[in-house]
Amino acid sequence: ATEPKPESLHQPQPARRKPLTAAQKDFLDRALRVNHAGELAATLIYTAQSPPINKAHPHLRPLMKHMYDQEAGHFATFSHLLARHRIRPTAMYPIWSAAATFLGWSTGVMGREAAMACTEAVETEIGEHYNGQVREFLGWVKEMEERGEEVGEELRTLVEDVRRIRDEELEHLDHAVENDAKEANPYELLTGVIRVGCRGAIWVTERV
Repeated sequence: ATEPKPESLHQPQPARRKPLTAAQKDFLDRALRVNHAGELAATLIYTAQSPPINKAHPHLRPLMKHMYDQEAGHFATFSHLLARHRIRPTAMYPIWSAAATFLGWSTGVMGREAAMACTEAVETEIGEHYNGQVREFLGWVKEMEERGEEVGEELRTLVEDVRRIRDEELEHLDHAVENDAKEANPYELLTGVIRVGCRGAIWVTERV
């Protein structure tokens, strides 16, 4: 609610693109590479979780599909952005794919609470990660405004896309808590290990 919303993000601007600085390009490369890998992992987690969860709890089928569909949309968005900005995907793709599938399957067979605890842990880390990106991009917008430069359509769209995706990820976190994520046993150990794993995966993906 307190996040700044610069007017220039919503006002039509002449089509003029200013090149990113080397530091900004490096940040964008790392951010979008991580986002792309993270959304791939999310789709695989839900793909592996859904069969056991839907079988044991048929009433959760619409929710699981809703969350999967949103993650698939996020993955498509970042696939497009990687191609647009000519950013290579992470070389860890095969490893993260296998790890995400195993995480989804294992928490799925552990039961609804464990599956939801997994979602809570992952989305907590991802929400913080996206928040950091939004703050960085808004800093770029502020600097451009202070220098009297135009905020291009590309940056405006990027900010809005990351904001929207962050909000949908946090919506998933709320769904997980509402569906007894905190009743998982052992909750602290399970979520703690997953969160540490997410932070480690982010660190590696930024660099590899």
